[in-house]
Amino acid sequence: MAAELDGGHDAPEGSQPVHRRWLAAPDVVDVFVYTVVLALAVEFFPQVLSESFVLTLLTAVLLKLVLELVVWVKAALLRRIRTAASLWRRVISIATLILVLPGSKFVVLELTALVFGGSVRLGGFFLVTALIIVLMLARGGVRRLLRAT
Repeated sequence: MAAELDGGHDAPEGSQPVHRRWLAAPDVVDVFVYTVVLALAVEFFPQVLSESFVLTLLTAVLLKLVLELVVWVKAALLRRIRTAASLWRRVISIATLILVLPGSKFVVLELTALVFGGSVRLGGFFLVTALIIVLMLARGGVRRLLRAT
């Protein structure tokens, strides 16, 4: 599985490289978990709106893509902070990370509005922040549960 995730770049000499699948099982599970969390948010919070199940599912796919990108950017920034050769580079990386944390919530809100118009609303900044925290916790919990079996 580890070779599957790294794209096979470190494959032993003479062996066939194993390439990362474009869509892996954990990605599908994440989308299902996000769909359930979004459907529950629509049910319990009037500020969260999705006009149909298909839109909820498509919103979950959009959130999966955006959150994966945000996690990748945060990890890259953390690497830059740890490996910074100078104080200024470290300060700039920390400042960028501080901007990315709340900025990613605005990206989620704006992308959702752009892609789905008024058919999907995720509430405001604080509600989408809470929603993303719950999405990540649920994703981690389900992954941990599946790993234990």
